[in-house]
Amino acid sequence: MLVSTTHTLEGHDVDEYLGIVTGEVIAGANFVRDIFASFTDIVGGRSKKYENVLKRGREEAIEEMQYAAIKMGADAVIGVDLDYEVVGKGGSMLMISATGTAVKFKQSVQAVR
Repeated sequence: MLVSTTHTLEGHDVDEYLGIVTGEVIAGANFVRDIFASFTDIVGGRSKKYENVLKRGREEAIEEMQYAAIKMGADAVIGVDLDYEVVGKGGSMLMISATGTAVKFKQSVQAVR
């Protein structure tokens, strides 16, 4: 399934807008990861632990959004927006959401033949 942050896809004409689809993931940050991240922040550099949590959460949110679009019979999701929000007591959790518009494409003349 095609997923794009743009509102159009070159070579594809939208036939039908099926509606908004969303995927949401809540990721907990554990105590050990926080200690390592703090140490990395003190000595400089990047926090691979947090980067991995962000990457995994983003991928899961997009997959969940795609699944919702597939259930609607969509060919693609366009206008995708990714949001990150700290939630929970003391900011202990990270919410990642992917939202877009599920669409069906017009059938091309060549495909009809």
